[in-house]
Amino acid sequence: MIIDPQSLSPNAMYHWMIAVIVPRPIAFVSTLSRAGQRNVAPFSYFVPISSAPPLIGIAIQDRANDPKDTLRNIRETGEFVVNLVNEPLLSPMVRTSGEWPADVDEFDVSGIESAPSTIVKPPRVALSPASMECRTYREVELGSSAFVVGEILRLHVDDAMLVEGRVDPERLRAVGRLGGDAYSIVRGVVREARPKVQRGSAA
Repeated sequence: MIIDPQSLSPNAMYHWMIAVIVPRPIAFVSTLSRAGQRNVAPFSYFVPISSAPPLIGIAIQDRANDPKDTLRNIRETGEFVVNLVNEPLLSPMVRTSGEWPADVDEFDVSGIESAPSTIVKPPRVALSPASMECRTYREVELGSSAFVVGEILRLHVDDAMLVEGRVDPERLRAVGRLGGDAYSIVRGVVREARPKVQRGSAA
């Protein structure tokens, strides 16, 4: 099958993309409105960008005259926390993905416990094995989405996830987004060492 994106509606193309670009890491983003209303919501158009400075990017659909609560809060305050989703957080995370009214606290409706951050005002997700406190570095308009680039100010990692000072993916049990209502959980890990080749040497 060959698909021409120009022949499809944006919604149809979206479903093709999320079905083949898998698994996608989930940015479980906690924010505060200017008035102090808490919000937490998942986004799977999420990437690491740079380590110097440490930057991550999240694409959020920018609805005309009705931005998502997460995007509105980030624009109002310039702060957010990206929490990693692992297996125990899967069902509560899915609960927060509903189109809840702006005055609803998704921490409450999902039963997720919050924890204070150290630099930014939005809380962290207490059960998340890793959380990144971020400040907006830049926002870029990309088609129908706002691409929010955040600078990581603090990284919290649960010590139970570490083996010899490094995060063990089998302990982490991170959840990845697939197409439709499907998710993946990292349970089996295959390790294969990269070749050690000097730059400029012949193959």
